Amino acid sequence: MSQDLNLYASSRALDEETARAEIYGLLSQLFYAAPSPELLDQLQVAVTEAPAAGGFLEEPWRNLVASARSLSHAQISAEFNSLFGGVGKPEVYLFGSHYLSGFLNEKPLVRLRDDLAELGLARSEGMSETEDHVAYVFEVMRFLIAGDDVAVSNLTRQHAFFNQHVQTWLPALCQTLQAHPRASFYASLAAFTESFVSVELQGFDLVA
Repeated sequence: MSQDLNLYASSRALDEETARAEIYGLLSQLFYAAPSPELLDQLQVAVTEAPAAGGFLEEPWRNLVASARSLSHAQISAEFNSLFGGVGKPEVYLFGSHYLSGFLNEKPLVRLRDDLAELGLARSEGMSETEDHVAYVFEVMRFLIAGDDVAVSNLTRQHAFFNQHVQTWLPALCQTLQAHPRASFYASLAAFTESFVSVELQGFDLVA
């Protein structure tokens, strides 16, 4: 992210839609790879106090920042590789098809690709993971919020994509990570992600 990671910037500087897009973008980066030294530096100095105390995301955000401050880049990179990398079966899957069907590259991925094609989107050649990787799904949400084409990037499209391809499986991934004995930074990230997805779900329900 190019902006400072001040989740609680005032509405005069950062409106709600921009903030949502920024959070999706941050989550996409953190789930796709271990944070770069530059991104970790931003996380470690991020503001953690909300303008009004008691915000629903304040505590999980504070815990995520605290985790970033307590660990080195090497430690977080090692955790990422331990949980999601390696040869063969990873400790934790980051793909929607696994949580929706129990297998990779199954019907949920086909449905996702069909919906992406309808949006005019496709996986770039530089991305090695399939489209149901959590990072890709979050990047699509960021695009549907912040894109310039209002025929595609609008609340209706956001709601439909979120209902079909985010809230159906993201809580299961988050709970798996939080329960994993070797997850530290990524357990904190999962807790924040689960809270953010819950807020998004409530927001969509209000405008449905």
